[in-house]
Amino acid sequence: MTSNFNASTDALYQAIKGLPIVSPHGHCDPIWFSQNNAFKNPAELLVIPDHYVFRMLYSQGIPLADLGVGSRGQDADPREVFRLFAAHWHLFFGTPSRTWIDYVLRETLQIKLGLSAFTADSIYDQIVEKLAQDDHLPRALFDRFNIETLATTDTALADLGHHKAIRDSGWGGRVLPTFRPDGVLDAIDPNFVQNLRDLSQLTGCDLGSYNGYLEALRSRRKYFVAMGATATDHAIEVIHTEFLGDPEVIYQRLRGGTGSLDDARRFYGHMLIEMAQMSVEDGLTMQIHGGSRRNTNVNLLDNFGRDMGADIPVSADWVRGLEALLNRVGNNANLRIILFTLDETTYARELAPMAGHWPCLRIGPPWWFHDSAAGIARYFDQVVETAGYYNLAGFNDDTRAFLSIPARHDLWRQGVALHLAGQIDKGLFGRDNAEDLAQLLATDLARNVYGLAG
Repeated sequence: MTSNFNASTDALYQAIKGLPIVSPHGHCDPIWFSQNNAFKNPAELLVIPDHYVFRMLYSQGIPLADLGVGSRGQDADPREVFRLFAAHWHLFFGTPSRTWIDYVLRETLQIKLGLSAFTADSIYDQIVEKLAQDDHLPRALFDRFNIETLATTDTALADLGHHKAIRDSGWGGRVLPTFRPDGVLDAIDPNFVQNLRDLSQLTGCDLGSYNGYLEALRSRRKYFVAMGATATDHAIEVIHTEFLGDPEVIYQRLRGGTGSLDDARRFYGHMLIEMAQMSVEDGLTMQIHGGSRRNTNVNLLDNFGRDMGADIPVSADWVRGLEALLNRVGNNANLRIILFTLDETTYARELAPMAGHWPCLRIGPPWWFHDSAAGIARYFDQVVETAGYYNLAGFNDDTRAFLSIPARHDLWRQGVALHLAGQIDKGLFGRDNAEDLAQLLATDLARNVYGLAG
């Protein structure tokens, strides 16, 4: 527990510490819960899937292949990967990754030794022993973590077979898909043309026309909804929306592989509006993650592929960027659009005033580089005065590292308690109000904004 807790803060924290975990956005693999096989080894569990971990190690000159990352790292000995990680554990001082992994080792895995080069083998063996036990299988951990809902992120082309298997298994865990259609919306994706062919084959729709393309997207959304989805997810570097009077022309160029970068930018901006309009129709909450320049390390992109920790924050202009979308659907109080930013300068200047006005908007929690104790405190300080609490979206962990989910939610709940205790000290509201807000921020906002209540 953080050292600057006083009695008031601790009381607020204790009241929400044990609430169920609502995890409405993340990147866990549904196969874990459909097959319920033991996790392979400590490296696969704590190092290889976690870009927070391997990007820090890479920054100190450690090759990704030596960390078991990507196709080039698939022959790496997992024990050696874990040793390498443990020997460089000191690199994580001051980072949220250290807080999360400390929690996982201490609380989740009940490891009493401190992690270091000298204890790496002993800890590795202890974790291996625990992973072989039934109470450390994915479904058992899901239940032990008190997870009420966990949403995965799935491409528009996903067959959701593992989600179906989970539903058919009789297990009571609630694991839902999320519709991530960027691969068939954003023509900058190198596989865009092939993705359209696959979309046509999957849906049986003729994508020779723009209307057929829209029909295919509606078909996939309908299937995701039938499988339990409550949200979509979209990533965009430069925030831009515009409504094209005749999207057919640009669509045909992009479908044929002859469109320009400007065509791709304009078309994706148009399709974000189409996605928002479809959300009005089918009720899916829309998530927009903006302000990240993806795959900036060309060498890693060429040799290891995408999502290798080289995505870097860039400045964002939400006001002008979303103007076309908001003036088309933003006054609809039944629509929910959650905005996530890596540009913290926009919280007080843009996002809080926007969410404090437009009925459809909610502000997502601190994301990626900012989901830390300090980042959470900065977030509350910048958004609450203008947006209030009810225009926020609660918390989501946005992680591939399943065992870190309780740690991340615990850090958020500590941050909530610290913030609300400070508000009490300032005389802004009383203890009863703070208790209600604490539960709102811990669970209820996420349930409501993502349509998970009930």
